[in-house]
Amino acid sequence: MSEFTHFSPDGASRMVDVGDKQITRRTARARANMLMSPETLRLIKSGGSTKGNVLEIARLAGIMAAKRTADLIPLCHTLPIEKVEILFEFPSDRCITVEAEVRTESKTGVEMEAMTAVSIACLTIYDMCKSVDRTMVITDLCLLEKSGGRSGHFLRDQ
Repeated sequence: MSEFTHFSPDGASRMVDVGDKQITRRTARARANMLMSPETLRLIKSGGSTKGNVLEIARLAGIMAAKRTADLIPLCHTLPIEKVEILFEFPSDRCITVEAEVRTESKTGVEMEAMTAVSIACLTIYDMCKSVDRTMVITDLCLLEKSGGRSGHFLRDQ
């Protein structure tokens, strides 16, 4: 069985030493769903929010969050982010699927950056729409894919 890498043998928390790792291209994709009332989704799609374009504000928030992940998660490394892309899909009249892709060339991966981007994009949607729908739910946050580095390629079964 594998070990948790963020703990020393005596149980103390630690930042993983990546000093001896090779710099490689690393990519990660993450996704979550925002469930809401059909009326809320109609308002978002029509641009009916008095606060502005909800999805564009959420996209910017997700991009900013990916760049600041190390400030939010204590043992994450600060990484030179090269790409953050946030996409929105509408699989039903009650759901927005938010997906993020993050890319870097570094000694460690960007899984946490992709998941943070999706989380903050979803929270931004919630914040901007809570005045009309407090029943919204964020579900199914997950890593879809990661590539690069020693552990190789991971692809979630769809």
